[in-house]
Amino acid sequence: MKYLVHMEINIPTDMPADEVAEIKATEKAYSQELQRAGKWPEIWRVVGEYANYSVFDVESNDELHDTLQNLPLFPYMNITVVPLAKHPSDVK
Repeated sequence: MKYLVHMEINIPTDMPADEVAEIKATEKAYSQELQRAGKWPEIWRVVGEYANYSVFDVESNDELHDTLQNLPLFPYMNITVVPLAKHPSDVK
C-alpha cells in the first residue's frame, strides 16, 4: 500500500543544539535504512520549510503507523497521511 505523507517538523527552539544534532543523525540513519529497504521510496523537501512530502510503500496502515512513530523526530512532527490508489490513466 502506498501513502503520501506530509511531515512538518517543529523542534523546540530551546532544545540544546547537541541534542538536536543527535536526533537528526539518528533520524537520517533510520530514514535511509527504510529507503534502502524500499519502504520509503521517495522523499521530497518542501522549499523554504522544515518539511517534506514522502511516499511510503508498506503492507498496512499499522506498519505505516509503527514506521512513523519510530521516527526520532516524531514527537516534533505534524503529519498528514493520504492513502494512494493506482490511477486508471497511469501507463506504468
